[in-house]
Amino acid sequence: MSTQVVVTGIGIVSPNGFGVEEYWDATRASRSGIGRITRFDPEQYPSKLAGEVEGFEVKEHLPSRLIPQTDRMTQLALVGAEHALGDAGVSTEEADEYGMGVMTASTSGGFEFGQGQLQNLWSQGSQYVSAYQSFAWFYAVNTGQISIRHGLRGPSGVVVSDQAGGLDALAHARRLVRKGSDLILSGGVDAAICPWGWVAQLTTGELSTEERPDRAYLPFDAEASGYVPGEGGALLILEDAEAARRRGATQVYGEILGYGSTFDPAPDSGREPTLRKAIEVALADAGLSAGDIDVVFADAAGTRELDRIEATAISEVFGPRAVPVTAPKTMTGRLGSGAAPLDVATAFLAMRDGVIPPTANVTLSPDYDLDLVTEPREAPVATALVLARGRGGFNSAVVVRSVDWN
Repeated sequence: MSTQVVVTGIGIVSPNGFGVEEYWDATRASRSGIGRITRFDPEQYPSKLAGEVEGFEVKEHLPSRLIPQTDRMTQLALVGAEHALGDAGVSTEEADEYGMGVMTASTSGGFEFGQGQLQNLWSQGSQYVSAYQSFAWFYAVNTGQISIRHGLRGPSGVVVSDQAGGLDALAHARRLVRKGSDLILSGGVDAAICPWGWVAQLTTGELSTEERPDRAYLPFDAEASGYVPGEGGALLILEDAEAARRRGATQVYGEILGYGSTFDPAPDSGREPTLRKAIEVALADAGLSAGDIDVVFADAAGTRELDRIEATAISEVFGPRAVPVTAPKTMTGRLGSGAAPLDVATAFLAMRDGVIPPTANVTLSPDYDLDLVTEPREAPVATALVLARGRGGFNSAVVVRSVDWN
């Protein structure tokens, strides 16, 4: 077994693209998936925009027996997992089922399913509450359903640290591979575009109330006024490099090279946020210096204070305007635990094609010393840093690098 953990497959379900190539084509072309909510009537709410996965007909993708027992979040995750395994060329029937596991992240669990069952309880009585409610809402349900469907019986679990959780899951998957697992399917998919989930997000006070899709989510812009939520994410196949070679893997996107995580002090403590430390830990874990990084995928919170904290951390580590910074999530919205794995997948696609994707619709505020990429930029990309933060003080950073698999 090697210590090199490589990514051999990617599955993407995103508001601006269903599948790897559709998403990547849209992202390079600055095509957004943000629009007025269609999954419920948003008229009574102050925020009315979201990134929705349009045109997803679950009956076209999953067996009918699974549909009544799964939330939309899990349905999207099951399709993403199938795409990732297919992209990697993995036949789970021929592999050691105990050598393969699942490690996902979740922010909200199955909110829409839970809302439906609560409505049944209140309006019709307890006998109309589905037995599937016992697990369909649960944070670990994506891990469980993927594991069952594909026979992945090795080490598995879930992490819950809001948007930072997507990177935390990938890092834990890397640990599991280093401890002896051949393959871990990892990442995150969230979907809480329903009234119950919407009200929960409104309590943060950080949702944009702008009704123009191209002006609603503007991280690092002088007009930044909050974020737009979205649904979807990405799932990746992480393998031990030697195990991947033994099974004859013909494609490798790159490797998970470094990871760092920190937790911010209490807001009233007088101490500084710790995102910079997370970056430094990730670089040290990767054995790289700041000058080795070709692009930073920003968390891009979309509020002035959080944008300032992130821009300051990047500038302090890399120097003013010293590294390209991008936030393609302006075209999808913030996808909870799915956002950072999607950024990791995007980083690998940028390496593959030599294109840094844009931060759509944003004009950089002069308050930030960033080299913000606002148009597609052709450039060789061999290493990337992906950042993510979660409510409550979570900070995570992952370094990824391209791999010569010839």
